[in-house]
Parts: sequence; structure tokens; C-alpha cells
Amino acid sequence: MAAFIDWLQFVLAPQVANGLSIGVAVILMALGLTIIFGLLDVINMAHGEFYALGAYVGLSMAAMGAPFWLLLVLVPLTMAVIGYGAERLLIQRVFHQKDRHMLTLLLTFGLAIVLEDVYKLIWGPQAIKPESPITGGSEILGVFLPNYRLFLIAIGSAIIVAVWLVVYRTRLGAMVRAAAFDKNMASSLGVPVTQVYAGAFAFGVALAGLSGVLLAPLYSMFPTMGKDFILMAFSVVIVGGLGSITGAVVAGLVLTQIQTIASLFISPSWADPLVFGIMVAVLMVRPQGMFGRLGHG
Repeated sequence: MAAFIDWLQFVLAPQVANGLSIGVAVILMALGLTIIFGLLDVINMAHGEFYALGAYVGLSMAAMGAPFWLLLVLVPLTMAVIGYGAERLLIQRVFHQKDRHMLTLLLTFGLAIVLEDVYKLIWGPQAIKPESPITGGSEILGVFLPNYRLFLIAIGSAIIVAVWLVVYRTRLGAMVRAAAFDKNMASSLGVPVTQVYAGAFAFGVALAGLSGVLLAPLYSMFPTMGKDFILMAFSVVIVGGLGSITGAVVAGLVLTQIQTIASLFISPSWADPLVFGIMVAVLMVRPQGMFGRLGHG
């Protein structure tokens, strides 16, 4: 019994905490992805590259002397401007076409390829490992945890709650949900649907960029880093329900915990296939995911 308690305290508990810290960052990515799909019906294949761009922009700003705390404000603002421009200049050009789903998918996929090459040209193909802005660790209930992971859990949770409150408890959120449910009716009631679309895309890109800044101290940065997390983010969105904010949060917490805890018992190389297997099973049993779309609750 004593050995089992020690295993829970020193092996399982730190792994759960690590999974939680990664989970909140993945949820931030998935929230941006699900808001964009829930409102625009656009599967943004470049979302992972926007995540990587956020990390690289943060790296460049830090090199110019910006403190980490300022990056948490500057990077999302910068990424929101980039996202707004991408929606206005690219997405809108094919958004109203008959086969817009396929066109937007191919467009964002092509954008992702271009962005990867741009990152190689500007920042180089080598991996870069930023230093953690918060060092040391703290002991909580007998478990020693790095302070930065604790910070990541706290700030990520706060942002997730803020996003939920904005979408479901504010007039702006009501406009977003109305446009997602019936854009024609929302437009007839005076909702500026075109601007709401652009703003939602910009907001989703800003969340992806913020995730890049927050996760950069934990992982090495490299041009194709977006591919690693976008697969997990898509799994979260599909399992939670395309367009569902609640679903993204629940699925993000569940899947990241399954992934991290499973790595204790099986080879880490099998942890990702396990998550993807769960995604396939959900698609077979409940194709709409656990929850509904953004405009439906």
C-alpha cells in the first residue's frame, strides 16, 4: 500500500499536473479553431502555423527587449491583426463560392506550406529553445511542480473562462452566436456579419499565437512545430464537437490526460495513436462529437 501511495504521489500526480498544463494550452488552440469553424464553417489548416508564428513573433520581440509579461499582450494583438488581414485578403475571396469548404481548406493548407518556408527563411531551420521566464518549483500536497507549469495552468484557465464568459454572457458573444446560427437573420437584425466573421477569425488566430508564446518555454521552436499541436487540437475539436466551446474544453482536458497518463504504461510513441484512435471511435459512434455547435449552445 505504501508503495502504491508513493507511486500516486511521485509518479502519477506530477504526470497529471504536466498533462493539465499542456491541456490548457491545447484548449486555447482548440478554442480558436472551434470558434473559426463554428462561425465561418472554415477548417483552418494553417492554425498550427499561426501557433508557430506566435512563438516566433514572441521570440523576436523578446530579442528586442520586450519582457515576457508584455509579450502576453503584444503577441495576441499582433496575431489578431495578422488574422484579420488573412481573413479579409484570403478567406473572403473564396468564402462565398459554391464549393467554399473545399476551397477554404485548400487555401489554408497552401498558406500553411508557405508560412513554414517563410519561418525557415527568417528564423532558420534549426530548433530554438527559449529560457523559461519563471524558474524554480513549488511543493503542493507533497508533489513538487515547476512554477512555470503552475503559471501556465493558472493563466490558461483564466483565459478559457474569459472566452466562455465573452461568448455566452456578453452582447458581443450573442452577436457571434446569432451569426453562427443564422447569418441572414442576424444580418437583418443589424448584426455586422462580415465584421463579426473577420473578428472571429482574428480572435481565433490570436488565441493560437498566445498558445505559441506560452508553450515556447516548454518545447523547442522549429518551422514545422505547428503540425505537432494542430493534430492534437483537431482531435480535441472533433471529439468535443465541431464549433462547441464547452466541448473543446472538456475534450482538451480528457484527451491530454489520457495521453500523458498512458505514457506511463505504454511507449510514448503510442500515446498519440491512442488519442487519434479515440477520435476515430467518437466519429464512428457520435459523429457530431460530445456537444453541439457554437450557434446551438
